[in-house]
Amino acid sequence: MKRVYIETYGCQMNVADSGLILNVLEGAGYTVTEDVSAASLVLLNTCAVRERAEERVAARIRQLSRLKQVRPDLVLGITGCMPKHLGAGLRDRLPRLDLLIGPDSYRRLPELVEQAAERPTVDLKLDTEEDYSDLDPIAIEGVNAFIPIMRGCDRFCTFCVVPLTRGREKSLPLEDVLRQVHSAVERGAKQITLLGQTVNSYRHEDHRFVDLLRAVARVDGVLRVRYTSPHPSHFEEAVYALMAELPQLCPQIHLPLQSGSDAVLSAMKRGYHAGEFLRQVEVIRRHLPEVGLSTDMIVGFPGETEADFEETLRVMAAIEFDSAFLFRYSPRSGTYAVRHQPDDVPLEVKAARLDRLIALQEEVSARRYALLREREVEVLVEGISRRNDAHAVGKTGCGKTVIFPAGAEIGTLQRVRIVRTTSHTLLADGVTPEEAREPELELEV
Repeated sequence: MKRVYIETYGCQMNVADSGLILNVLEGAGYTVTEDVSAASLVLLNTCAVRERAEERVAARIRQLSRLKQVRPDLVLGITGCMPKHLGAGLRDRLPRLDLLIGPDSYRRLPELVEQAAERPTVDLKLDTEEDYSDLDPIAIEGVNAFIPIMRGCDRFCTFCVVPLTRGREKSLPLEDVLRQVHSAVERGAKQITLLGQTVNSYRHEDHRFVDLLRAVARVDGVLRVRYTSPHPSHFEEAVYALMAELPQLCPQIHLPLQSGSDAVLSAMKRGYHAGEFLRQVEVIRRHLPEVGLSTDMIVGFPGETEADFEETLRVMAAIEFDSAFLFRYSPRSGTYAVRHQPDDVPLEVKAARLDRLIALQEEVSARRYALLREREVEVLVEGISRRNDAHAVGKTGCGKTVIFPAGAEIGTLQRVRIVRTTSHTLLADGVTPEEAREPELELEV
């Protein structure tokens, strides 16, 4: 029996790519198993954005390699950004690997797996034409579907490996995106998340991102539409106006700032300065007063001074993001930063700055979430709580997690009254704080 077991690391784009991989393999006669010991093919679909993510994958491969001692026919492989980033030399570090596959090689996976059963196989070529637009997604988690509308990135921020691992931007035809949305709805999806490295730079022929949003929102059966991750330099005010007009478009925007210092933003080659970013936030909130804003921030970037970091704290405090993904700078081989910008901020300084940023964001998040106390919100019922089956879990349109008494059908919209809040969670009437422990702030150290 051809059985595949897959683990996914990294962003939602990788979640979608895992669905794509399974789609291709199922077409070649594979069945999916959640029991790694029963698999004939084990794949780890990986991320290369942070060093820590690569270390986790390497440790997991060493652990899985033990299976090959009792199952010499097992094919063990890594797909995605990590092998593309580190190259074929990854096998020197992890000699039990049979297969290294880059993001543009998934269509050839069945034949590559056959080769890997005989000899180590590597396919890391970037393909300027491959966009997988003719394949339907099966990256559906509960009522949520993740659909890439573009692949690659043209921005070349100095710290980022994405253009190196995923190549240049390729937008899918609008009709292919809509076909995939219809397919996802037929499989039970109620919420569509549109994906791209710079998702709002989508452009195919005469269709822009705003056109795509309008078309997806009008598909029968779609209750909610989200997107991630946009780039601040690619937004048009027409997008915010459309989000205010169509109720299916969730008032949630992930807007990566990365730093509040103009000097650091310039060194990162982000293409905007802090004042421009602040003005864009003003435009967003003028159109979408209830918007949920989140961001990415990097501390300790090469050359960042204490004054630069104080500017980051000032801008973060001024904007008041609802939530944030907070990181210490992690050098990535092959990037402009590694070649030209020495990693000169000591580790202990990075750690101290990250702690201060976390403390600020915790305070701000608690205040932002508290604004919804004693208010009624609309929630998409996404599932039953893992901690208490008397509770359901879902999200508001602005992206905040809500815990509320179970009873409504999964995949429907329900209105609940918020009575308690934390810095991460909204608790509806009927749920006590003791019954709903919250997750940690999302960060990577």
